[in-house]
Amino acid sequence: MEFYKRAAGRYYCAARESIFSLRYVSMFSSIKNLFHQTASPARAAHLELGERGERAALEYLKDHEGYRVVAINFRTPVGRGLRGQKVTAEIDIIAYDGDVLSFVEVKTRSSDEFIAPERAVDLRKQRQIARAARRYRRLMRISEEQYRYDVVTVIPCAGGNQIELLRGYFDDGVFRRSRFFNDDQ
Repeated sequence: MEFYKRAAGRYYCAARESIFSLRYVSMFSSIKNLFHQTASPARAAHLELGERGERAALEYLKDHEGYRVVAINFRTPVGRGLRGQKVTAEIDIIAYDGDVLSFVEVKTRSSDEFIAPERAVDLRKQRQIARAARRYRRLMRISEEQYRYDVVTVIPCAGGNQIELLRGYFDDGVFRRSRFFNDDQ
């Protein structure tokens, strides 16, 4: 039998090359799988709850409220924090309700016993959403269109989801005095 050297430094029999190479490939791949598990780690329960809530809110807005969805999970950098870290804002759903552009924040909670889900949209979160919405309107060159900020709350129940739409939940007029919202830039 003739042997020859491959580039990987292994010797193979020329007559039985395919058999040996298949054995090596299957043997090494099974050993590799033992040490390097490629299965993705389990996601945190609160992230899965949030994803399910966003999907339910999206279906609700399209099917029951007649919204025309333009974008979902729009992310944009909005500046730097106090310690110099990058701050990124996200808008869960951007949709048209008739002629009004609506920036929708979805809040999903397992229950509302302690606090209502919409209370999580505090002043800091409102400012981030408003800054991202302004950036979106500038990117799409639709600065003159009517817009508003909505919040959708989702609470999973035994028979489905309890979904509530709060149109015009907040206004960005509070932030207009800040340097980010000045048109003199």
